[in-house]
Amino acid sequence: MEETSVFEKFELHLDSTAKDFLKETVKWAYFIAIIGFVGIAFLVLIAIFAGAIFSTMGSTMPGFGGGSVGAIFSFIYLLLAGLYFFPVYYLFKFASNGKKAFRENDSEALTSSFSYLKSHYKFIGILMIIMLAFYGLAIVFGVLGALFGR
Repeated sequence: MEETSVFEKFELHLDSTAKDFLKETVKWAYFIAIIGFVGIAFLVLIAIFAGAIFSTMGSTMPGFGGGSVGAIFSFIYLLLAGLYFFPVYYLFKFASNGKKAFRENDSEALTSSFSYLKSHYKFIGILMIIMLAFYGLAIVFGVLGALFGR
């Protein structure tokens, strides 16, 4: 005979205060996601116009680099916009599914909403690990450069 653990029997119920907190969280997440999409649009616009701006600067200031610097900046800004898109998209899907869940009293939409929230935080966590690794490498190479530069 199989025994079931206490956790398998456990069913979570939200009281009205928890639901109110979650509703407010969904509203703020929606707002932050919209602002994030606007930020991504600005990054793409900067990427588009970076080539023109830097080629103009290159023609007025000799030795600046001109179009090649603009192309590099365009690539960097497009890369940042692409990287920023995924956490903003996951946050938007969390908010929109959360709104639907409360509007229609839909448990599946709430589950989907939490799935997107998990994806949002997973993406941010992995990005944080990558950035910490880059910082660690920069510190190591900085110390090595300082030691060998003497």
